[in-house]
Amino acid sequence: MEHFNMEYLVVGCGLSGAVIARHLAERGNKVMIWERRNHIAGNMYDYHDEYGILVHKYGPHTFHTRKKALYDFMCQWGEWESYNLECMAYFMGKFTPTPFNFQTIDDFYAPAEAEMLKARIKAYFGARSEATVLEVLECPDEVIRKYGEFLFAHDYSLYTAKQWGIPVDKVDASIFERVPLRFSYETGYFKNEYQMMPKESFTGIFENILAHKNIEVKLGIEALEHLSVDKENNVILLDGIKCPYTVIYTGALDELFGADLGALPYRSLRFEWHHEDIESKQPAALVAYPEAEGYTRIVEFSKLPVQKGKGTTYEIEYPLQYQQGETQEPYYPLLTESSKALAASYKARADKIANFYYCGRLADFKYYNMDQALERALDICTKLDLYSRSCV
Repeated sequence: MEHFNMEYLVVGCGLSGAVIARHLAERGNKVMIWERRNHIAGNMYDYHDEYGILVHKYGPHTFHTRKKALYDFMCQWGEWESYNLECMAYFMGKFTPTPFNFQTIDDFYAPAEAEMLKARIKAYFGARSEATVLEVLECPDEVIRKYGEFLFAHDYSLYTAKQWGIPVDKVDASIFERVPLRFSYETGYFKNEYQMMPKESFTGIFENILAHKNIEVKLGIEALEHLSVDKENNVILLDGIKCPYTVIYTGALDELFGADLGALPYRSLRFEWHHEDIESKQPAALVAYPEAEGYTRIVEFSKLPVQKGKGTTYEIEYPLQYQQGETQEPYYPLLTESSKALAASYKARADKIANFYYCGRLADFKYYNMDQALERALDICTKLDLYSRSCV
């Protein structure tokens, strides 16, 4: 591998890598990005299909956050439009909003029973607008608890078992806290103040982030064919010799170490793409199908956001276990007590490596939303600034 005129090597051209690269470049540093795929933007990569519909190659993405600073940061890289994502679930022959709300009660209960249940929820939870399904399952009010058991039996347990491929009682509790039960008729998947989609495309946003004279992007490079760790001396090796660059790494941390402590578990996805000459496939952009055989959800891109094209394009998502060395993508860290302990061991070793920083969903082994990944990347930018000043 030839040596480049640069100070920093960034591995991965997803959100974390691109944001850090731009930060470094604006401070006068020469930055090289290595990306193993044949495109920028990581899992946020989107493109127009042959029918003129903008689709997301690796599953749906929207930007949402409660923090104005993160919203402002993203707004500087292109034009955005407000977009409130609507999701639904389909089970027992009915579509119902997700997160589940009072409409869900109306959908599955007789009118008198529905009114009684909603009244008991308001009496027990008071002014609270929502609760996790785990809280509802532990509610001392038997009627409310049975509502939680109904939803758990027909949605949460089925969807979770398919998505994560392990018994439900082994799944980290944080997974169940991501989608609460709402005690109102409020719709919209997220409650964040700022919710938006690019006016043109996520790929266009990335093109703007990377448009700097100090950034060079190399596509189709598998970094782990060139990078390794000298575990005795705690340094990164580039083709067998000490790497002369500071490395920002956004890939799977266990793979950098050759998984010598064991492989971290990730879940992958298989996307089955379809196009039909119809106006609409389903009543919302994202619909979960917990009772379906094999797949978890269908994403209809002509609704993400609403766009005019020929017919409608959608993808069906089939979760599967990620296997290192296979032609798969490690999308979701599988969080269990044992996997979190193993990830902590790899992080402790990585923290000892000189001139090495890691971040992102894979490297941090955390189930980040887009804004959380951005915040973590900006935190690394601050650490890089502090390190730079300490070297002056």
